[in-house]
Amino acid sequence: MRMLEDVHLTVDEVEALRLKEIEELDQEMGAERMGISRPTFQRMLASARKKVADAVLNGKAIRIEGGIFAMANSPYRCFNGHEWNVSFEEMTSAPPELCPTCDTPRIEPVLAAGHGRRGRGWHGGK
Repeated sequence: MRMLEDVHLTVDEVEALRLKEIEELDQEMGAERMGISRPTFQRMLASARKKVADAVLNGKAIRIEGGIFAMANSPYRCFNGHEWNVSFEEMTSAPPELCPTCDTPRIEPVLAAGHGRRGRGWHGGK
């Protein structure tokens, strides 16, 4: 990775991209969540999209930097119904592979409403 050219995204650009593409908010709601104007949200989103496209299409690394922020825990659950949180520090080494309560490998991240993988067609596990 050190040998790759990189593109720099700000934390705000990443948050705008997350709100629009992952949470599927419209620009007005995304701007409201970030506490900024809709035109400012749109500019951040356009900048983030351009930088991500550059990285993907030209084989560049993506560096996220700038701002003061806290990383949230990542919630996980197993198919036996156990739920737990994984800290950001733990996630940087490797995502969990087993439920800490029952040791099943059939686990999934708990995503925002409407974005889970549970249901027909998901076979999960190893």
